[in-house]
Amino acid sequence: MLNRRQSAPMFRIRQIFLSPGHNFFGHHGQPAGSHPIVEVASAECVAGHGLRGDRFFQQSPDYKGQITFFSAEIFDALCAHLRPLRPTPAALRRNVLTEGIDLNTLIGRRFTLQGVEFAGTEECRPCYWMEQAVGAGAEAWLRGRGGLRCRILSDGWLHRDVAVDQNGTFSSSERCADDSTGITGAGAALGASA
Repeated sequence: MLNRRQSAPMFRIRQIFLSPGHNFFGHHGQPAGSHPIVEVASAECVAGHGLRGDRFFQQSPDYKGQITFFSAEIFDALCAHLRPLRPTPAALRRNVLTEGIDLNTLIGRRFTLQGVEFAGTEECRPCYWMEQAVGAGAEAWLRGRGGLRCRILSDGWLHRDVAVDQNGTFSSSERCADDSTGITGAGAALGASA
């Protein structure tokens, strides 16, 4: 419980990206695609399907990566590691750039953000394409820090630049009990990254 002098940790969506087509997914042994990734102010989340207008929308039933999140803090550390290269967050091809939360703590958890419910399914593991899209050394550096893949459990909209405290609009209190992921267990408190 917070006392009057403490404030709840803040969580913010810094950027949202959509792309109409795949540049790397399904391109093994072929050249990368050239579909743009577009920054948007908001995105429509459709339960069980993904983000309307994104390449993974209606990918397959119960797809584990209907939306992907990536940490701005991890992005900044990646850029420091890759210096003098300075990739853009869009190069990562994740949908939502967040700040103020350790995304790995949401693997196996249900959580609500801006009124939309998600199930954190697994790390969004980096692949060999990161070497081309981001820079040499990116794939190895991102292992264990590649972001979060989620299923969308309820309809709604996400908006960038809306800060929420983790005791209000953002909540996470239970482990997923989803037989398809094999994730079960008791709820635990959500921790924020430093």
